[in-house]
Amino acid sequence: MQHFNKCNLYITAPDFKNGKSTPSTGTIYKFSIFILCLVTLLSFFSCKKIIEIKSPVGSITTSQVFSANDQAIAATTNLYYNLINTGAINSSSGFASSSMTVLCGMSSDELVPFDQTATSLYAQFMNNKLLSTNNMVYNSFWKNAYSTIYNANAIIEKINNSTLVDDSIKKELLGEAKFIRAFCNFYLTNLFGDIPLVTSLNWHNTSLLSRSPASEVYKAIISDLKDANNLLSPDFLMGNNERIFPTKWAAAALLARTYLYLKDWGNADENATKVINETNTFNLEGNLNNVFLYDSKEAIWQLKQSNSTNTYNATPEGYLLIPRSITANPFCYLNGTLLSSFEPEDLRRYYWIDSVIYNGVKYFYPKKYKEGPSQAAPNNPYKEYYIVLRLAEVYLIRAEAKANQNFLSEAIADLNEIRNRAGLVDLPFTLTKDQVLSAVEQERKIELFAEWGHRWLDLKRTERANAVLSPIKPDWNNYATLYPIPLNDIKTDPNLFQNPGY
Repeated sequence: MQHFNKCNLYITAPDFKNGKSTPSTGTIYKFSIFILCLVTLLSFFSCKKIIEIKSPVGSITTSQVFSANDQAIAATTNLYYNLINTGAINSSSGFASSSMTVLCGMSSDELVPFDQTATSLYAQFMNNKLLSTNNMVYNSFWKNAYSTIYNANAIIEKINNSTLVDDSIKKELLGEAKFIRAFCNFYLTNLFGDIPLVTSLNWHNTSLLSRSPASEVYKAIISDLKDANNLLSPDFLMGNNERIFPTKWAAAALLARTYLYLKDWGNADENATKVINETNTFNLEGNLNNVFLYDSKEAIWQLKQSNSTNTYNATPEGYLLIPRSITANPFCYLNGTLLSSFEPEDLRRYYWIDSVIYNGVKYFYPKKYKEGPSQAAPNNPYKEYYIVLRLAEVYLIRAEAKANQNFLSEAIADLNEIRNRAGLVDLPFTLTKDQVLSAVEQERKIELFAEWGHRWLDLKRTERANAVLSPIKPDWNNYATLYPIPLNDIKTDPNLFQNPGY
């Protein structure tokens, strides 16, 4: 890990004129994410002293970052920059820049890598035969998430200790940092099970942490999200009305999902309802082509990619999954079992899937995002941002929570909201509880396919992985529901132990 020591940041205050924003007392401002993060990164790279330490995570913040409002905002904004742009489109792609969708999709029954050679790291995911030396497990998930957590911890610690940042800004940025820490811990514990719970900047402690039980990690996630819900703004003014910074509704949506995973149906229902009731802010997009646009009314939280990376204006996921031409091979394609799961009239099959013919073979691939390599170019306008949380998932969370509380009619009504948008007929209100829960699983499979690893995590949390995957994966073993702890960190931390089977 690299610790950047005593870096000075020099950031010119933004111009809020010409329709961008007009400053007023007590209002928090965010810069253009590209310019701000570029300035932040350049200032980090100008540091003279770099200290190598053993901790698996990296610090990018120092006390100097928090000597002014703009500098604290810049450091926090850098969290989002790193999430969406880290290792975009290569073997080190971050978990939040396509890897959750692509690699977890291969682990489940969604995606098939085009490269299935014996040496392919992707084939390890598809065959559920991951090695503890798989660099993608380390770089995409473990290292990327823990680096972000460490930086979030730095922001939390420095903001709490700063006397030079306005209280209103401290409140907002503290909420954002806690939200991001919870977000990373959510994916880490769902991928690896028991994990080191890093809450400190003291690398002497963090470098030798043991694994905390998943139950303790979930308690920390809920605590952070509750704090974030109380600290964050209810509107999108910080992003100039773009949905690129989390609000209290993002915290509520992630809380609803967390409670769902814990089978706390009442709290999942309550938090999902809070988001759904914000009808002046969030609505299901009637046109499926509009769901993943940058101005989607369905978006609760998005990540805005940088036009300076090799994906340019395209999202990393769109750039990776859309073939370069109608005759090029896809990076990966949809599993036949997923394709056969769509009802014939389902508009999602028409709008969110496309195909290409390569060497005489027809391959179907996800096309929720329409901007791919052919549309990506320097300075091209943005049409899509990377959606992290959206309203359709919240409806499905509430439907599942309602069904498990035996509020079957309400659960069916939520499912029909999603089905109607897809051009499907209503489910009857005569369904039994088991039938409703089966319908929830089906709608989650179709609505959320090739999106943030939902299918993989759903199969794990509902203990359906063995029943669903063993018939289609000859070498399936149930231990594969957890990914291996990276071997290098086990070697350097005597308090870490490996997951069973690896």
